[in-house]
Amino acid sequence: MEIVIDNFIKPGYIGRQKSNYLEFPIKQVTEGLKANAYYFDHNEWAEEYLTYCHRSDTFRSRWNAAMGSWNDKVVVDIGCGPGNIYATLQGKPKLLIGIDVAPRSLQLASKMGYSTVLADANDLPFQSGFADIVTLNATLHHTVDMATVLKEAGRLVKPGGVLITDHDPQHSSWNYKGIAKILWNARLLYYRYIGHGFHKTSEQQKWGLACEIHHKPGHGVTKELFNSTLKPLGFDVQIFPHNHTVGADALNGIKGKADLKYRLGNLLSGRNPSSSKSALTLMCVAKKKGLLTEA
Repeated sequence: MEIVIDNFIKPGYIGRQKSNYLEFPIKQVTEGLKANAYYFDHNEWAEEYLTYCHRSDTFRSRWNAAMGSWNDKVVVDIGCGPGNIYATLQGKPKLLIGIDVAPRSLQLASKMGYSTVLADANDLPFQSGFADIVTLNATLHHTVDMATVLKEAGRLVKPGGVLITDHDPQHSSWNYKGIAKILWNARLLYYRYIGHGFHKTSEQQKWGLACEIHHKPGHGVTKELFNSTLKPLGFDVQIFPHNHTVGADALNGIKGKADLKYRLGNLLSGRNPSSSKSALTLMCVAKKKGLLTEA
């Protein structure tokens, strides 16, 4: 790396250098933050997440189309986990800062070349307007106050830079009702029985559910969240609904087709499973206008 994190720390913020990351005090430790720190500090679970999540060709295609090249750019990956974005996209950023609350995940990310920081996404220890690219992939729904975290992320983006979020559940799609909600809740017993995904043990299932704070019926991101938070900060905001199955075409309005269980859930909840409101995720690509405006 040609430049170092110290160049961008806010005055008055002092970090402690650990073996694999720079640690800043977290002033308000919520139950949700504790759950994320616990889950992603678990060695087996963190490595499993790195191996299986956000590693597909469609993910790579979608993100490359949204972001362009990040070579020779200053990049901040908020909620970096064990480093999934870089593991999938590769490339040569000038500086790649990874922020998380779980030491083991930061250790894994540092091995890939991240400059790692343990800090609170609600109160980031960085100066405003220094990053070319800020990413939040599957991050917002792991935080208690999504709007505050999104605003903090936007603060770091320099004029002409870009902020990208993806893989947070869309509120309208996951707002299951009636029998669909009953089936959604019942899935936990079935997943636990067959050892599906990240439900292999009762302990993993418990902490996995606890850390996904807004991934449940009645929760999730909305277009209004992105527009009302980012536009006042000087961003041009584009939002692309998709179903995780489509790559660069998501930016051309192609949603892809969700798995049958999700389509059935929306149908039973009284929604058209093919509509934009039934798409699983909203990808937000927000570009900061080239000139700073006075607040």
